[in-house]
Amino acid sequence: MTVRELDAAGITDPGLRVAYSRSRHLNARYGRTYFLATRLLPPERRPAVHALYGFARRADDIVDDLGDTAATAERSAALRALEERLDAALAGAPVTEPVVRALAHTADAYAIDPSLFRDFLVSMRADLEVTDYATYEDLRAYMHGSAAVIGLQMLPVLGTVVPREEAAPHAAALGVAFQLTNFVRDVGEDLDRGRVYLPADLLAAHGAHRDLLLWSRRTGRRDRRIVSALAAAAALTRDVYREAAPGLAMLDPVARPCIGAAFVLYGEILDAVRRDGWSSVHRRSAVPRRRRAAVAAAGVARVTAARVGAAMRKGAA
Repeated sequence: MTVRELDAAGITDPGLRVAYSRSRHLNARYGRTYFLATRLLPPERRPAVHALYGFARRADDIVDDLGDTAATAERSAALRALEERLDAALAGAPVTEPVVRALAHTADAYAIDPSLFRDFLVSMRADLEVTDYATYEDLRAYMHGSAAVIGLQMLPVLGTVVPREEAAPHAAALGVAFQLTNFVRDVGEDLDRGRVYLPADLLAAHGAHRDLLLWSRRTGRRDRRIVSALAAAAALTRDVYREAAPGLAMLDPVARPCIGAAFVLYGEILDAVRRDGWSSVHRRSAVPRRRRAAVAAAGVARVTAARVGAAMRKGAA
């Protein structure tokens, strides 16, 4: 499948093919839902999505998985070095790091605004020092760089049937909705990393707070205040999905099955958390494999219909 995608995208340079293959591997290994949805795109567009994911994953690994003994200063230096390599690559300088090389090639091929990558890295740096957010507005400022820009990076690759600036707010909202979904699902894992992404004002509105979350994580005991706060966070996230929804029809028809599948599957993560009793302080909920397969199969049918429609329109012209 990798060779087919690279050939379809016209990527012939051996080193660049290795770089894209590395990014694809990262997507397949860590972005289970994202990777499944990506397979619904036309093959020629998939390498670009893999490149965007691969770079984001590399930055995230520096922040979270550089090693348990790595100090903040060491992580910060590694992140700064990654940004320097990216800036050099975007300026046309040769680089050897695979994910940076693939990203720079994708950014050039699809004319992606370089500021989107820099905004992303600003939020990654925040993760080195900021451990919680007082208000939802504070969290949204962080998510501009950590999530909204991901949707904006994707938009040139997906293509639109309206002016791109019309679709951009919906693409940004979808990136935020996906990340909020992760925050609701991953409360326990984030606590283990010393972070609370659920805003303090939302928690307080339900009588919850950081120390209560830590107590629940440590003891394995549930608390109705946490359950109430998580349900409210999920409802807030559903509102952001509604902001994003009109953008689906603005995408190139051949890209809609991919984003539509991701929209459905990420939304159903919230359903899984609810079914598990809002216990994400203690466990990571997941959409059942059978359901993911069913959504993917429906996406394949929509892909086929979109391609047939495109061929008919081309023939009529």
